[in-house]
Amino acid sequence: MASFLAQRFLRFIAVLLTITAVTFLFLHLIPGNPVEILLGEHATHADVVKLTHDLKLDQPWYVQYAAYLGQMLRGDLGRSLTDDLPVAQKLGTYFPATVELGIAAMVVAVLVGVPIGILAAIRHRRPVDTLTSIVALLGVSVPVFWLGWMLLWLLAYEPSKVGLNLFPLAGRLSIKYSVPAHTHFVILDALFAGNMGALGDALWHLVLPAITLGTIPMAIVAKMTRAEMLEVLQTDYIRTARAKGLGATSIVIKHGLRNALIPIITVIGLQTGFLLGGAVLTESIFAWPGVGRLAFEAISNRDYPLIIGCVLLFSATFVLVNFIVDILYALFNPRIRYT
Repeated sequence: MASFLAQRFLRFIAVLLTITAVTFLFLHLIPGNPVEILLGEHATHADVVKLTHDLKLDQPWYVQYAAYLGQMLRGDLGRSLTDDLPVAQKLGTYFPATVELGIAAMVVAVLVGVPIGILAAIRHRRPVDTLTSIVALLGVSVPVFWLGWMLLWLLAYEPSKVGLNLFPLAGRLSIKYSVPAHTHFVILDALFAGNMGALGDALWHLVLPAITLGTIPMAIVAKMTRAEMLEVLQTDYIRTARAKGLGATSIVIKHGLRNALIPIITVIGLQTGFLLGGAVLTESIFAWPGVGRLAFEAISNRDYPLIIGCVLLFSATFVLVNFIVDILYALFNPRIRYT
C-alpha cells in the first residue's frame, strides 16, 4: 500500500506540473492583454505598458512559469488580477458550492440510475427495458442548458406568477436566512448553527440544479448498470444460485450487483470528477456561486492567476476522485490488492 500511495503521489505532482505548464503556454498564445481589459478602453498606451510591467506580464511565459512554481512551493497561488484577492481564498470560497452541487447531482444520478438499470436488466427485452433505454438516451441527448432553463421556467418562474413558490429561481439560500460561513458549505453551516429552517431552504435550492446537472450522469450510470447486470445475470454462478432456490432479491443484489459494481463505480467516479471540475452551464443558469462560474468569469477577464488556480483545482479534484475509486475497488472486490 505504501508503494501504491507513493506512486500515486508522484503521478499527482506530475499531472499538476504538466497542467500548469500547458495552461501557461496556451494563455500566452491566445491574443489579447488582460491589462487592457482591467484598465478599460480609455486607458492610454503608457498606462497599459506600466501596469503590464508592474504585474510582470511582459516577461516570457517560461519565466513567469518558473516564478509561479516558486510561489506554489510556498503555498501561494498568486492574486487575482481583477480584485487583487488571493486566488486560494477565492477558490476556498467558491469551491464548496460546486462540491455541494456535484455531490447532490451524483446522489440523484446514483439513486435513480442504478435502480432503473437493474430493473431494465431484470426485465430485459420487455417494455420496461425499452422505456429505460429511451429515458437514458434522452438523458444523454438533452442539452444541460435547455433542461435547466425548462425546469426553471416550468417549476419556478411560471408558478411564481400565480403565487406558487414551488422552487427558488436562483442562489443557494433565501435572503431571509443567514448562517455563519464557517466552512462555506451552506448545508454544514446550517447544521452546525442548528438552523433547521436554513437547512431545509438550502436543500430546497439544490433540487433543480442537482436534477439538471445529474441527468447526464444518471443516464450513463443507468446504461452501464444495465449492461453489467445483463452480463452478470447470465453467468454460471447466478444460474447455480437460482437452482439452489435463493430469493430473487438475494440473487440480484448480493450476487449480481456486487459482482457488477467495479465498472459501475468506475463510471460514477469519472462522472463525479467531471461534475466537481466545474458545472459552468448549470451554475450560470441557476446563479450558483461555484468554481465553474468563477472560471468562466476569469477566462472572460483573462485573469491568468485565477484561471490557472481553477485549472489546478479541477485537475487535483479529478485525480483525487480517481484515487478514491481505486481504493473502492479493493473494498468491493477482495481479489484486488495494492502493494
